[in-house]
Amino acid sequence: MYKITDLYDLDHTLAADYLSGFTYPWEALKGIKDMILNLGPTLGNEYKEVEPTVWVHETATVAPTAFLGAPCIIGPNTEVRHCAFIRGSALVGADCVVGNSVELKNVILFDHVQTPHYNYVGDSILGYYSHMGAGSITSNVKADKQLVVVRDGKEEIETGIKKFGSMLGDHVEIGCNAVLNPGTVVGRNSNVYPTSCVRGVVPESSIYKVDNTIVQKREG
Repeated sequence: MYKITDLYDLDHTLAADYLSGFTYPWEALKGIKDMILNLGPTLGNEYKEVEPTVWVHETATVAPTAFLGAPCIIGPNTEVRHCAFIRGSALVGADCVVGNSVELKNVILFDHVQTPHYNYVGDSILGYYSHMGAGSITSNVKADKQLVVVRDGKEEIETGIKKFGSMLGDHVEIGCNAVLNPGTVVGRNSNVYPTSCVRGVVPESSIYKVDNTIVQKREG
């Protein structure tokens, strides 16, 4: 339930060809910068290179107070709001919102992703139509600085990566002020309650509650 094919519809990102070369999404984290540097020059004339290796679609809106660090790509009809801080290595898709005081670093945001208010998203991939509530963050480094392990019940997957935030599948909703610990994977169509502290794998079409219980969504 945590392979790329389980989590994402690759029809909704410019990184489709890149991501299709991996089995697990976190395997793609190390190469996001190089992927953007290779992809940027191939984009059409509707993308403007506003700074070296910073490409912004002509229909995107970027606040004058926002910082776009290289390399990055900002897709069509995306809104980058007041004081957003894109540190670099960020591929932001179409129709996205990068809100006030939001920080992005080494990320892929699929189309229609919303990170609208005071979010930190680092070393993460956010799927199509995923949404992070106000103040929710991805924690991308363990307190003991050890390599991140993805845990699904008794199963453990060694990633070999020190910086690994979260993998959010398509149509995931993260509640306000939730903390997604390093190595968190949230399956498609799942919800995380506000103020939750999440770790491990949340199955698709489920609800993660504040007391760390997980229930399946009711059909219909």
